[in-house]
Amino acid sequence: MDFNDTPEEAAYRAQVREWLEANAPKKASHDDGEGGGSMAASKAWQAKKAAAGYAQITWPKEWGGPGGTPIQQVIFNQEESKYPIPPNPFQIGLGMCVPTVMTFADEETKKRFVGPALRGEEIWCQLFSEPSGGSDVAAARTRAVQAPDGSGDWIIDGQKVWTTGAQFSDFGIVVTRTDPDAPKHKGLTMFWVDMKDPGVEVRPIHQMSGGSGFNEVFFTGVRVKDSQRLGAVNDGWRVSLVTLMNERLAVGGPSGAGWAQFLEAARGIAGIDGAPAIKDQALREKLADWYVQTEGLKHTRNRTITALSRGQTPGPESSIGKVVSALQMQDLANTAVEMLDQYGIINDPELAPLSGAFHGSLMYAPGLRIAGGTDEILKNIIAERVLGLPGDIRVDKDVAFKDMPTGR
Repeated sequence: MDFNDTPEEAAYRAQVREWLEANAPKKASHDDGEGGGSMAASKAWQAKKAAAGYAQITWPKEWGGPGGTPIQQVIFNQEESKYPIPPNPFQIGLGMCVPTVMTFADEETKKRFVGPALRGEEIWCQLFSEPSGGSDVAAARTRAVQAPDGSGDWIIDGQKVWTTGAQFSDFGIVVTRTDPDAPKHKGLTMFWVDMKDPGVEVRPIHQMSGGSGFNEVFFTGVRVKDSQRLGAVNDGWRVSLVTLMNERLAVGGPSGAGWAQFLEAARGIAGIDGAPAIKDQALREKLADWYVQTEGLKHTRNRTITALSRGQTPGPESSIGKVVSALQMQDLANTAVEMLDQYGIINDPELAPLSGAFHGSLMYAPGLRIAGGTDEILKNIIAERVLGLPGDIRVDKDVAFKDMPTGR
């Protein structure tokens, strides 16, 4: 691995730094109590990046991007992270949904949606997970049937769950069951839908972390045009794979308090015998493990960046990052809360270390272990596609979806 910028990359980094210094916010935006302040700031920042060609650097010029390289996107992300930029509600749309639209929609649809999404004028969500499906996207029971009036339209009924950002999204992509007589992977069709349709009901889920980023979404007689179909009828699994491959890259690792912050806290907290907690041998062993994991993750990311710099496409080994980092986040946060005792669950910035960041991480970590693929799915990807191990036995591979046992 080569950790140094090439001359071209160094020049691009200097260009990005100059633009960010002149345009990036110097202090964090304040929310208005209902998310409106942050959303306005997010849309303004997205529009400014789009105008300068930094919104989606790898997108071709015909769709509003500069046609840049993946390593240029990495460089911009690295430099942008140094500033207190507003939240990014566009990540799912631009990272997963709109690329799927760009791949499978007709020209009229692409012209209608790509530009507004790039400029932050419209927000998209991904409607895949269902209450009865668990981690199995292909187990979707949300139905789409053709309207009986011969118009060619489709009627969608069903329920999705854990949909991030649905409450403020304008549009979404949804996987539906269109042929229950076919095996589960062969009877799916994907559509784009208007989230403001009267038949779409969004119910935010209050999470134990205090936030409500996830939602339940109910479809009741939602009528969509056949032109809203993405890909061929009953070929939705292939379309979904395009989205899911983008998701692995779009869903990042954990942020917030890490091992370095834990180390600092351990130096200032008294242990059982009154000595600083950092003197406890068992705690020091955990710190060593977290440090080694952190360095391993860093160099795994460096390997990906090196591949991008050489014009190569990173492989499925990128799944390793989230498996390791999500588990580390949960273990580290749990240990920190125990070490801090009653102060570990206080988020008053004047009373709690790091303003309760460890407590926040502990409440958020379980969700991270699900989002973008559960631990089990990602471990299967690593086993089968990285290590070349045999795949899981699938007894339902050729069974019609309607004949699959439901546990009733």
